[in-house]
Amino acid sequence: MIQPVILEKLAELPESLQTEVLHYIEFLIEKQAKNLSQEKPTKRGGLGIWKDKIWMSDDFDEPLEDLEFRAISLGSCDGYPVDKIRF
Repeated sequence: MIQPVILEKLAELPESLQTEVLHYIEFLIEKQAKNLSQEKPTKRGGLGIWKDKIWMSDDFDEPLEDLEFRAISLGSCDGYPVDKIRF
């Protein structure tokens, strides 16, 4: 067990440091009690987590008109003829 070792080391310290050790032990006990009393938040995730929180346009998958117009007006795009470019 670790308790006898702690008690031996504690006995070797001067009384002022033993008081500090006592305060630290009390701090740790309070900290542990606080952590145990706090509820852990429920974990949310999975399918539907963003439902009704984001919006996507109905034409999201449609080609962008601006890019199509530019490629046609230039006649080519990066050296490729416009008819070879997929939109």
